[in-house]
Amino acid sequence: MSRSKIVLLLIVLALTAGGFVLWYTSRQAADASAYRTVPVARGDIRQTVSANGTLNPVVLVNVGTQVSGTVQTLHADFNDPVREGQVLAELDPALFRAQLDQSRANVANARASLELAEANERRARALFGQDYISRAELDQAIQALGAAKAQLAAATAQVHRDETNLRYSVIVSPVSGVVVSRDVDIGQTVAASFQTPTLFTIAQDLKKMQIDTTVAEADVGKVRVGQIVQFAVDAFPGREFVGNVRQIRLNSQILQNVVTYNVVIDVDNPEEILMPGMTAFVNIVVDERNGVLMLPLPALRFQPTEGGEPVNPGEKRVFLLKDGSPAAVPVRIGIADGKFAELVEGDLEEGDPLITEDQREQASPLGRGGRGPGGSFRVRVH
Repeated sequence: MSRSKIVLLLIVLALTAGGFVLWYTSRQAADASAYRTVPVARGDIRQTVSANGTLNPVVLVNVGTQVSGTVQTLHADFNDPVREGQVLAELDPALFRAQLDQSRANVANARASLELAEANERRARALFGQDYISRAELDQAIQALGAAKAQLAAATAQVHRDETNLRYSVIVSPVSGVVVSRDVDIGQTVAASFQTPTLFTIAQDLKKMQIDTTVAEADVGKVRVGQIVQFAVDAFPGREFVGNVRQIRLNSQILQNVVTYNVVIDVDNPEEILMPGMTAFVNIVVDERNGVLMLPLPALRFQPTEGGEPVNPGEKRVFLLKDGSPAAVPVRIGIADGKFAELVEGDLEEGDPLITEDQREQASPLGRGGRGPGGSFRVRVH
């Protein structure tokens, strides 16, 4: 290929690239003149405090054992309904019965010793009355009788203790409810020393549950006892559950350098579909307005290229689309939820077109749309 053809090809490519750049720039400028608007509407607004929490039974009882032994029999398993006083498990009673038999033998021995001491004390008194023995010998007989009585009382107390330990080898439910957890198996040895081992965990009533959640100190001032709570769980997507704030606990915790407070929420669970341990995504309704003018929150974030600051402190600006151009309108807003804000004051009416999005690219010659010097577009990127 000759040099002249190469030069001609390069010129054609350069012109093509330049034309594409001009076309693309003009298209961006045309797109920049389009605005997205949403009309002012009337509706209901709720201001909420969001948090995460865990569903728990209102009463959760850990059933343990006060004596050590080997699990011989289990009478309850996971999810079993139980009644108060129902037998849950039994430990091997052989050692407890042997100890009880030994204690009863000690009682019989102590009772025989007491009978002998009583007879010796009666003889000593009779002999002392006839001056056959000294006062010291009588005192020894009286002391032996008292010691025999004390020994019998100690042996009897040991019998009561062994009988109690034998009863403790049978584990019974202290409340009526549902077995949430079973932590032992047949043949397992449990040792009750300084800490009582947990054998079963029983939820008293799964129709009444609570959510234990943490609220940051910046939001806890808005939370009040009795406020309505809306929450959802991953197990039932799209379904909303309702509860009420029951308690705001005063003991603070620090989580990731943020001071938080435990908020307890009462939840009705008549269908028993909410299970202990589920994660609840909580929205506490701290304020609400019904039938008010609503501004979309993106309209409060819109800032055109030209325009000043709000007229008065505390005022915000929204922009109406009038004759194809944005016109600033100062407003005051009340509460806001995740999508809308309540209009308290402002020259806006229902149906007014609010601008809700700024443009990423806005074509302007020396600050405003059109062509600049030399017929080219100047593109300002925000």
